[in-house]
Amino acid sequence: MALFQRTSPAPVVRTPEDGGMSLGTKWAIGGAIGGISLAGLLATGSSALAVYFARRVITPSRQRTADQEVLAVIRDGRQQQVILAATDDTTMEGVYGFFFDGGKGHARIGRIVSYSPAERTVLREVEAVYSGDLSTARWGWWSGATYPDPAAVGIPAEDVMIPVDRGEAPAWLVRAGGTARTWAVMVHGRGATRQEALRAVGPALELGLTSLVVSYRNDGLAPSADDGRYGLGSTEWRDVEAAIEYALGKGAEEIVLFGWSMGGAICLQAADLSRYRHLIRAMVLDAPVIDWVNVLAHHAQLNRIPSLVGRYGQLMLGHPLGRRLTGLAAPVDLKAMDWVSRAVELRTPTLILHSVDDEYVPYKPSALLAERNPEMVTFETFSRARHTKEWNVDPERWERLVKAWLRQQLAPRLNPGAATAAGSPRPGQ
Repeated sequence: MALFQRTSPAPVVRTPEDGGMSLGTKWAIGGAIGGISLAGLLATGSSALAVYFARRVITPSRQRTADQEVLAVIRDGRQQQVILAATDDTTMEGVYGFFFDGGKGHARIGRIVSYSPAERTVLREVEAVYSGDLSTARWGWWSGATYPDPAAVGIPAEDVMIPVDRGEAPAWLVRAGGTARTWAVMVHGRGATRQEALRAVGPALELGLTSLVVSYRNDGLAPSADDGRYGLGSTEWRDVEAAIEYALGKGAEEIVLFGWSMGGAICLQAADLSRYRHLIRAMVLDAPVIDWVNVLAHHAQLNRIPSLVGRYGQLMLGHPLGRRLTGLAAPVDLKAMDWVSRAVELRTPTLILHSVDDEYVPYKPSALLAERNPEMVTFETFSRARHTKEWNVDPERWERLVKAWLRQQLAPRLNPGAATAAGSPRPGQ
């Protein structure tokens, strides 16, 4: 049926007095109405995209995407090698974890034997297969989590439970010899597990630190939060505080925090807000989120989301009215977690290790924090390590830097008798 249809063989002429409109006027109004409708549709679509973006940021994913292809596994006696599709990850030197069979399989992948850019394949050594049958794997995912548990590192550990909101969170307790007065609390990143932190347990032991490798809300091991959403550090720090309280109850007198990625943001919040912050002697942060606004803008750009839509998603996270759309129990104050703007407020000595090619958390906020607060922040750059794989690319350098810096921070104070009362900040804090 035609949209416009004549009902009379002769034209009808109307005058302005009787409310008539010319055909041109009708077309103009129709065009305006159509434009308004299109704008409404675009606004609705942008809002939906902003909601989707915001929810993706704060919603835990229970299953990793198997995006790394296994082309072949070669067995030579007891030794194995694996041919993988060449990617930015698999062509990096170093040692890595490879998870397959939905995460039930875990292998440790070592040095590059050969690399064919033309065929886009890479041959690497298989150092160990902890679980599963790698020969049957076709897809999996690359990881910086090289070891499945402390036993695989050759380190004795105890399984302990830390009381937290809504229950208990499992942790590995690795005791240093003798009576350790300084404990390390190690905090993994978003979407990762406590396996990520095992890379730092050996260096901590060498320094005489007892380690708690913790889990926290919504990570799949600890109890979920009421809303089942990440707080991006604004809520998770309470579980780190619970771990500190556990350590103090077992004889610790001071704490060193280790944090990876979002775990770094969590540590920064704990050092800022915890009632035990005066006992946090130092922090070691690997590829930390220093400024969530920067990270979210980066991911909006990576996903080709218009900057205005990305900012709208950030607004939803931080505004009370956005809770119904995001599912958050309380807004996330992104400004309070902007440590570039708050640089001078950081009063805990902090070592940051960050790769300049980090594809997930840009390194520049880390550099700016160190630039604006050189008294408290030491910044060490890596390259070709991508996100949180600084240790994997160069474990010797990573461990050397961490141990040398911590030895300096943990050296006896000039006036050890001037300890402050519990709850009071140290001088300079």
